[in-house]
Amino acid sequence: MPHRPRAAIILAAGHGTRMKSNRAKPLHAIAGRSMLDWSLNLAETSGAERKIVVWGAHSPAIRDAAKAAGAIPALQDPPKGTGDAVKQAAEALSDFDGDVIVLYADTPLIRPETVERVFDALSGGASVAVLGFDPEEPGQYGRLIETEHGDLDAIVEAAEASPEQLQVRLCNSGVLACQSQVLFELLSEITNDNAKGEYYLTDLVGLARARGLTAKAVRAPEAEVLGVNSRLDLSRAEAAWQDRRRHEAMADGVTLIAPHTVMFSHDTIIQADVTIEPNVVFGPGVTIRSGALIRAFSHLEGADVAGGCEVGPYARLRPGAVLETGAKVGNFVEVKKARLGEGAKANHLSYIGDGDVGANANIGAGTIFCNYDGFFKNKTIVGEGAFIGSNSSLVAPVTIGKGAMTASGTVVTDNVPDDALALGRAKQVVKDGWAARFRKAMQARKDKHKKG
Repeated sequence: MPHRPRAAIILAAGHGTRMKSNRAKPLHAIAGRSMLDWSLNLAETSGAERKIVVWGAHSPAIRDAAKAAGAIPALQDPPKGTGDAVKQAAEALSDFDGDVIVLYADTPLIRPETVERVFDALSGGASVAVLGFDPEEPGQYGRLIETEHGDLDAIVEAAEASPEQLQVRLCNSGVLACQSQVLFELLSEITNDNAKGEYYLTDLVGLARARGLTAKAVRAPEAEVLGVNSRLDLSRAEAAWQDRRRHEAMADGVTLIAPHTVMFSHDTIIQADVTIEPNVVFGPGVTIRSGALIRAFSHLEGADVAGGCEVGPYARLRPGAVLETGAKVGNFVEVKKARLGEGAKANHLSYIGDGDVGANANIGAGTIFCNYDGFFKNKTIVGEGAFIGSNSSLVAPVTIGKGAMTASGTVVTDNVPDDALALGRAKQVVKDGWAARFRKAMQARKDKHKKG
């Protein structure tokens, strides 16, 4: 059965002073994606056809990020509480008839399936649905007070709760959903008659109940509703997300030798039967296909690695690196904006930038693709089956033909034909007895220096 139209209001107007940062709190990243983008992605994935981001005058960067993501920015100035913040979305939703969920730009770990259950509560007859959780230590969290029939009766702040209410372990995450017309009608009734003089979104449940409307609590694991207010919280959220992602990877058939040492990005794609050794870091934009081996201490970003490939240990794949089936990039090799064809190998100590390496070619140790002339990046092409001798410098733009070879230590500045040998180094000169004479003379000087 199709669901009603959905919209999301994302609250991002807080000052975030505990972050001690010039950057707005929601723009700090988890797994390479800003917390604001996590919330926007959650809204999108959950079917929200309209997304409103409430921002504060102190952080125009939030407004700009919202616009860039296709969301509607709504200014709250001055800040007067969460209820007032949600009111700022009224204009953007004036012609909207459907269900609205209120999310927070500093709560990045909520899953789409959890949001779906919140919307399901509305579909099941509730006028208001609130996401709750059962923390290890309820502390100062607001409590969700339920009736004996399982309805949500009120949200009570810890400071105002009775001793009996403080025994309740179901706590308020802040996430709330409501039918759009009901939401803004109830918001118009919220007052700021409290110690802080603010308009609290939590009052909405009591107002709904006073009208005879039904409210429901939906439960989520504590790890999903972890809010970020400080750098410590940010690290905890990162750790929680990474732990979740590692478990998902292993459940999907990925071998992690030491799971806690592997770091994923928000968009990392790892297929089944990939093996990842310890201390591997994935930046954004990486795809690893079935059968690949990523060895220890490697760093990958913007790379596509085919099945049967081996990367590392201590390798670096930068954006634009493409490894085709069976290619190998070994220790202390860096690849940037370059393709290694099927079975191609660069086993040791090489830089391959702005290049195309043909199938089964071999790049010797110490080889450098000299791709930058101080003004422009230029391309190096190495043909199929070519053999690049150790310590070669390939000065781009240059082409090494199919089956061609370069001698060790060669500086290649001109194209090399297919099956040819390029040799470009000074002729070796041998002076018999020179080393012995040198040592004797130097030792005499040293002895004289000591006596003096």
